[in-house]
Parts: sequence; C-alpha cells; structure tokens
Amino acid sequence: MAITGVSTLRMGVSSGEILSLFRDIPDGLTKADVMRHTGLSRTTVNQRLDGLLAAGLLMPAPTEARTGGRPAGQFVVNRGRGVLLVADVGATGLRTAVCDLGGEVRAERDVRADVTSGPTAILTIVSKLFAELLDERGHAPGDVLGIGIDVPGPVDFASGRVVSPPIMTGWDRFDIPGWFTAHYNCPVLVDKDVNAMAFGEQRLRYPEVPHLLMVKIGTGIGTGLIAGGQVHRGADGAAGDIGHIQVVVDDVAEPPLCRCGNVGCVEAYTGGWALVRDLQAAGRDIASVDDAVRLIRSGDLVAVRLARRAARILGGAIADTVNLFNPRIIAIGGQLAHTDEQLFAGIREIVYRRSLPLATRNLQIVRSDLDPNAGILGLAQLLVDGIYSPQRVQELVDRGGAGSKIMLPVPDGE
Repeated sequence: MAITGVSTLRMGVSSGEILSLFRDIPDGLTKADVMRHTGLSRTTVNQRLDGLLAAGLLMPAPTEARTGGRPAGQFVVNRGRGVLLVADVGATGLRTAVCDLGGEVRAERDVRADVTSGPTAILTIVSKLFAELLDERGHAPGDVLGIGIDVPGPVDFASGRVVSPPIMTGWDRFDIPGWFTAHYNCPVLVDKDVNAMAFGEQRLRYPEVPHLLMVKIGTGIGTGLIAGGQVHRGADGAAGDIGHIQVVVDDVAEPPLCRCGNVGCVEAYTGGWALVRDLQAAGRDIASVDDAVRLIRSGDLVAVRLARRAARILGGAIADTVNLFNPRIIAIGGQLAHTDEQLFAGIREIVYRRSLPLATRNLQIVRSDLDPNAGILGLAQLLVDGIYSPQRVQELVDRGGAGSKIMLPVPDGE
C-alpha cells in the first residue's frame, strides 16, 4: 500500500488496511515497517497489531522465515486460521480444491461430470470431494470459513442462483448456497465461471492491469470483465456474455440453432459443441470437444478450416467488446485455447483490424497463464478478499479472540 499523504492518513488507517499491508508482503513486516508504511505512532501500531494477533489474523513469522538476516519481531498473515473450499464446475467436468487463507491450493480433485445431469447429481459429487479433501488435510467442517462455486451459466450474484441457463438443465433458480449451508456454517459465494477465471488471471498474473477481458473457449463461449481491478457483473450479473451476440456469416444460408434457443449466436458457430456438430456432419468420427481439439492439432483440413472460421467470427465479437470496453489484456482459456496458433492468429487478425487504433495501441491478446486452474484460483481470491475486507477485519478485531467466526460481506449484486 503506497502511502502518499501520511499526515492525513495517520489517524485513519484501519486494522483492515494494516492487514492488507501484510497480505501484499508475504515475507512479513516488523512494527517498525508498519510505522514507516503508515505514519502511525508506535503506540497505535502496537494497539492495532495486538488486536490482529488476538483475532488470529496475524502470527509471529515462523523461525525458518527469519533466515538470511531478517529481523526478529516479524509478523505474517495467519493463513492457517481456517480453510476455503472451492469448486469450478464446467460443462463436462469439475475441479475442487481446499485452499488456505492466502488462496493457495493445498489439495485438489477433478472428475468428469456432465452439468446437464442436474444440480442434485453435480452438487452431491462436489460435496463428496469436499469431504475427501478436508479429511486428506486433517480438517473438520468447522474449519471451513468460506465456500466458492462457479458454474457455466448466468448467475444472480446477490442470491447465488443460476437464472435461465442455456446448458444447465434443471439448475434454474436452484438454491446452491442452501445446499452447502445445510452442512457448513459459513458463507457460500456463487459466480459465473468466467468471472472467477478473470479475477484469478488479473489478481495473480496481471495485478498492475485494472482492465482485463477473459474469454473462455470451451464447450461454450464465456467472457468475464475486470474493470478497475474488480469483477464487473453489471446490474443483474449478466455482463460480458458475447457468446450469445447474433452474427451474420456470409457463406451460411441458414443460421444454426444455438443452445439458448436463438439462431446465429457467436457460440452456435464457435463453441466447442458447435465444432463437434460440424465435424460430425463432415463425416469425422468424434464425440467430444477434446476430440475436436486433437483433430485441429493434427492438421485435419476440415477441422482447421472450421477453427479458422470460428476464430474470425469470435474475433469480430471480441473486437466489438474491445471498442466498447478498452481492456489492456485479453486472456483466452478453455479447451480450444490449446489448438496451437490456428485460433489465436485469426482472433488477433480481426481484433487488430476492426478495433480502434487507440483501443489496440497497448492491447495484448494472450493465452491464459492459469488455465485450467484459473477458476479455482479466482474463487479463492474472491473469498479471501471478502474475508479480509476492512469492515470484516475490524468487526473481528472488535469482537476479539481467535475463535471468532469470520463472515463474508453480503453481496451487493455489483
């Protein structure tokens, strides 16, 4: 935290802001370091640190962390105060993990699972994997301070419920938070998968970039927006869904039917399921998006042609988004992001040709560094931000005691 006006901040630096200093500097800080960063007096720093230590949010740095000339009296964030459970639910598979309070994955499981089998079937699998992960790490359900779930569909963030999802049969308005709060005494965060991916990518790979667009090209097409360093969900959680923009393709007489019920959507041409459909129609013996990826990578002429067409169509939709949103980074993930350069070359060509020069002057279009773990890591960071929000930290310090329960802020729908 850069302090530019110490004299005006001296009395107003909260316990939460001091804790943020420690989150930003994992190696730890001494009392003198905190005084230098904040301008607070020694007496005030002692008081704030005592409160954070009593609440179990800080701890003395382990002895092994003070080698190499590091001073004694260092403190670090107590990442072991509890754990987080997160689940990244995709169209054809899901990944679960238990994380510490720094958002670092401590153990994980992933399985194949069809999201169209419905919420009861999928969430039963998630619950089973959560129990296995806790047991593996020696934790009890009472150690869980937050649960995060992302799904491949539109989410009303305030309620944590999926609303009219195109591919998630039976999930409409299902009470996902209620499923878990029946067994865990902690808050449950539910978000769109690409929002979590976007937040993870920005926070962990591009923290200096406040405006980022995440595009997931898998079974479907999803996009997440980071504006000003925060997830931009829009008024109702529906922001960023370029997969269902309708387009006109010159060589197509009859636009294809999309899974959302409309015709001619970007996803109906460029999604993994659409490529599988078209490759099967061309006589290729494939059954999954992974099969389509292997066919494209092998150089199959029909597969490559379809991939290039998909890239041009998707590039057009992304170019419109660039003109509207002006991101600095476009990170692309998902299964089809791993088709060598066939897809990226086409997307870059269209985006740089159709977007305004000012919007592309510093634009980078890159493959996601975190894929396929971006969703898991993004969920963990969203949960950690809620747990360590200045308001919640202050409430915990005021209550006192390391046994006090940390609760997440109530979502505001933003």
